[in-house]
Amino acid sequence: MSFRKPPLSARLLRATWRGLPAKRYDVGWEPGLTVPGADGSALLTDHYFPRAEGDFPTLLVRSPYGRGLPWAPMYGLLFAEQGFHVVLQSCRGTGGSGGAFHLWRNEAADGLATVAWLREQPWFDGTLGTVGPSYLGYVQWALALDPPPELKAMVVQVGLHNPWALFHTGGGALRLENALVVGLGMTHQHRGMAPFARAALRLRRHLRAVTMAEPLSGAYAPGLGGEVAWLEEVLAHPDADDPYWDGASMAPSEHHRVPIGLVTGWHDALADQTFEQYARLRGAGCEAALLVGPWTHASALQQGWPEVFAESLAWLRAHMCADPTGLRPTAVRVHIGGEHMGGDHIWRDLTDWPPPTTEPTAWYPTGDGHLTRQPPTDSAPLTTFHYDPADPTPAVGGPLLSPGAGPRDNRALEARTDVVTFTGPPLTEPLDVLGPVTARLAVSTDTGHADVFTRLCDVDPEGRSVNVCDGLGTLDASPGATSHLTVPMSATAHRFAPGHRVRWQISAGAHPRYARNPGTGAPPADATTFVPVRLTLHADSALNLPDSANSPPPMAD
Repeated sequence: MSFRKPPLSARLLRATWRGLPAKRYDVGWEPGLTVPGADGSALLTDHYFPRAEGDFPTLLVRSPYGRGLPWAPMYGLLFAEQGFHVVLQSCRGTGGSGGAFHLWRNEAADGLATVAWLREQPWFDGTLGTVGPSYLGYVQWALALDPPPELKAMVVQVGLHNPWALFHTGGGALRLENALVVGLGMTHQHRGMAPFARAALRLRRHLRAVTMAEPLSGAYAPGLGGEVAWLEEVLAHPDADDPYWDGASMAPSEHHRVPIGLVTGWHDALADQTFEQYARLRGAGCEAALLVGPWTHASALQQGWPEVFAESLAWLRAHMCADPTGLRPTAVRVHIGGEHMGGDHIWRDLTDWPPPTTEPTAWYPTGDGHLTRQPPTDSAPLTTFHYDPADPTPAVGGPLLSPGAGPRDNRALEARTDVVTFTGPPLTEPLDVLGPVTARLAVSTDTGHADVFTRLCDVDPEGRSVNVCDGLGTLDASPGATSHLTVPMSATAHRFAPGHRVRWQISAGAHPRYARNPGTGAPPADATTFVPVRLTLHADSALNLPDSANSPPPMAD
């Protein structure tokens, strides 16, 4: 087999990583191979391989973000060093591949067409796996809808299976920042790092004008450098049941049998999709593993890369090379957030997720801003706050796709008059919260239409309030009528240390993470009229925290 050395940029970046296993093989590179897609479109493909005699299994990595940095070193070079052929391919319409890109319509067929091409290659030994993050996970789910017999293992890292849920909530809110960041990445990242950086700066310059536009539809064009057909369609179809979304979700079915390792972070914008994937796989009786670290969508592939790579490599070796020595003893490993003595990372191995719990512990708000475990005696109004769409409550940290993601100090946010907080007493012993968190809200508004953003925070003895997890619900009621709303706030594994306090933060938005609620009932993307809203929170509301008293003790790493 003729070969070239992997690109210099990939080798230089590879040399900066620490904490990775020593390489087993030197690597060869065949760039720019042409693979026919399902309709004959030329899909440009790079082949990385161990420079050694013998048979090696193959990993398929399909990307809409190009085949250069960081994908070439992270997947092409690193996995080939460990004894895999790696086929790194640009999805149609990206990275020089022919055809037109669409967010979901072509991935299953193009994946199967690529496997058909692999069968004709003399170095393909009949054992196939897949690996990759984000949309590179979506293409894996697409291939697994009708898996080829060669597919033996998958690793989906911070991965997507449901495009609708990436952009919309069940209550009708628009995940505006996700839409803009995904539009930026899909449109520009495959063109190279320098063009992508310039495009990111342009979006930043236009961000306020884009996110405050009335209406939002079409307003993104100056920020993204032009119209993006699929993004315009996404904004125009907020209803999950709209026929437009038929075939978009690649959620694993009860027939899924390919062993799969899942990786996410507590502040990953796709964490809830990963938890859904895991639940579906376990319900189907499929062999699955879950790793949840202290990461955002991006940092899982940056600061978290040594752990993510080790987890992925162990899973692939176990199921493609009959080498289970790197597997951990339990199906689930989660990182415990919060402050720990000595700064150690604390991990917990679990047999399943979420761990078995008793009934959640309810924490109740009081009229003087406290949070107590004593149930209220009535449903009286507790507090009233306003939401002004001309000065929307800003998003601070949390599960974002942008660099501002993750745990952040919320004190400046909580000082705003459109944010209310309820805070428990200092804890006398550690409080571990493992599992899904929910809020039960009794809220009335003067317009009948509003969003309610609810967040769990950890307040340290100095008063610093750090976000743990959150969620958003949408009200659609008669003016003045009290609505009872249950809001999922994702899940967490977090330790509140002694002396810390539990805080429940409530507001009517987190902009531009979510588009402004117009207060009129109009779809956020189409609204041209915005009215301020007055919201009243009633006493029969509660923050529900999972009781993890029976979970095993943590271990220091």
